[in-house]
Amino acid sequence: DHIVESGGGFVQPGGSVALTCTASGFNFSAYHIQWHRQRPGKERELVAGINQDSRSIGFVDAVKGRFNISRENSKNTVYLQIHRLIPEDTAVYYCRAHVVIQGIRTEYWGKGTLVTVSA
Repeated sequence: DHIVESGGGFVQPGGSVALTCTASGFNFSAYHIQWHRQRPGKERELVAGINQDSRSIGFVDAVKGRFNISRENSKNTVYLQIHRLIPEDTAVYYCRAHVVIQGIRTEYWGKGTLVTVSA
């Protein structure tokens, strides 16, 4: 597997969770990284992204202020921290690495890690 997510589990509302995306087998530092999630009964959606040198970071409006994304290129790793969890954050969280070189897009997806927010 080129990408493996970890860190999911059961979390109480109001708590925090730290997800990790670890990559291997490609030039990680050249890739944009995104976190997506798929909530029960919903389509997969983008929630956060970070560019190669961490200077450009973005979040969808629904998670701004509660999600934080960072990366350590030396460890081929991206982190997603989620604070003040709500039940609506229950989802499988996926990591996506992508790059466009000379018009050709290359991407890798992980298999996801499940976060369940429940009392």
